[in-house]
Amino acid sequence: AKGIPGDPLHVERFEFFIAGMEMGNAFTELNDPIDQRQRFEMLQQMYGSDDEELNPIDEDYLRAMRYGMPPNGGFGTGVDRLTMLLTDKTTIREVLLFPHLRERE
Repeated sequence: AKGIPGDPLHVERFEFFIAGMEMGNAFTELNDPIDQRQRFEMLQQMYGSDDEELNPIDEDYLRAMRYGMPPNGGFGTGVDRLTMLLTDKTTIREVLLFPHLRERE
């Protein structure tokens, strides 16, 4: 998420709730190649470049940002959480589409 100008501790991001249940989150996309490179490098330092879970720095992505990534953002919500709200269920497990992931009754 994009940082808040003048505030290094916070980013432009929020979560939204309905009836006390988290339904999703939203953010402004980071489009500053310098900031993004610093974040990539910080992750490399924190986890080490040999960490199998950590992807290498994506130079193509950074190059695209330098050419001008327009301001954008987005939000995401899970169909499972929306289904919980509409069916008055209290756990995601009750509305899972794939039965093999449900607890056996």
